[in-house]
Amino acid sequence: MSFKKIHPELKEALERLKITEPTPFQSKVLSKIKGGASIFGLAPKGSGKTTALVISTLQKLKCAEFEDAPRALIFVKDKQAALELKQEFDKFTFRMSIRTYCAYEEQNIDDQRDDIYDGVDIVIATPKRLNKIFYSNGINLNVLQLFIVDDAEFLIKPHLFSEIIRTPESINRCQYLVFGTKFDDRMQRMQDSFMASAQIVKL
Repeated sequence: MSFKKIHPELKEALERLKITEPTPFQSKVLSKIKGGASIFGLAPKGSGKTTALVISTLQKLKCAEFEDAPRALIFVKDKQAALELKQEFDKFTFRMSIRTYCAYEEQNIDDQRDDIYDGVDIVIATPKRLNKIFYSNGINLNVLQLFIVDDAEFLIKPHLFSEIIRTPESINRCQYLVFGTKFDDRMQRMQDSFMASAQIVKL
């Protein structure tokens, strides 16, 4: 997918950020994601994985808010990773109505449930906190379109990996995107568990 074949508001954001051409990794992965494929996106740091994640998410959600329940769920390592990723989204969504929200352990969980209930489009969360919110009926995943893991290397800790694998059990149909540097045992387990038809896109 070239940057010409995207939502007008997203194209405007790219122009404002002076992003004129996709990186080699983005050239390989964006069209497959736009086509609806579940993907393991593997590339070294600095290859444009985070920007590919942001572009793909905003394109899928048509750069606009819609009803109340989240349509994209992104798992990250910790509070810092959540805030950094939200900052990347904010660069693009400056003039869009889309709503992005972070959920991590250092916040009050009741406040998080209330904030999510009020209406968000994208939730960026740590696995532990997301599952606590979900199992306390604090988040509705019935209209979820994208399930994403960013920098999947953090799943080396077994308890974090277990939290990630539990969530798809409650999702009816969804597109799965997992970004990392290499295909390892954790990704193989995800493929065996809920990403059987996923494509591997490697730089």
